[in-house]
Amino acid sequence: MFLLQILSTFFLFGSHAERLTARLAPHPFYISVTEINQNTKERSLEISCKFFADDFEQTLDADYHSEADINAAKDKATFDKLIPDYINKHLQLVADGKPVKLNYVGYETEKESAYCYFEVPGVSSIKQLDAVNSLLHDFKKEQINIMHVIIDGKRQSTKLDYPDSKASFRF
Repeated sequence: MFLLQILSTFFLFGSHAERLTARLAPHPFYISVTEINQNTKERSLEISCKFFADDFEQTLDADYHSEADINAAKDKATFDKLIPDYINKHLQLVADGKPVKLNYVGYETEKESAYCYFEVPGVSSIKQLDAVNSLLHDFKKEQINIMHVIIDGKRQSTKLDYPDSKASFRF
């Protein structure tokens, strides 16, 4: 039930007033969702990371001494530099004992959420995926990182509460 409350809070902001309030006032949960999906046709891993946009922006601003606005078109180039650096420092993957490099694809914002996209080419099959996920651990000690991994159509999920950052998935 607690997880359902977290997820509904993360996905249900709507009106402009709610978004403005969420930006100015702390929200009750600090959460990210990372999904790793094997694309067997393309022989790749597709990775998406979803954050509250204001949390992610504040983290990047603090870490990189930036004052960019994640929703402003004029700041897109700045975020296209900051995001892959930050994510690669805080999300590491090891597939079948071999570290993999996350290639940045891009990001987008929608309402109060920020989505970041990465891919790992040349992955045809995986028996084990190990992850270190410390995304936004430098923002709030209450950070929760949820991970969903889909390999060969089989889905496994885990919840990492700060300070936990390690997860292992076997298929």
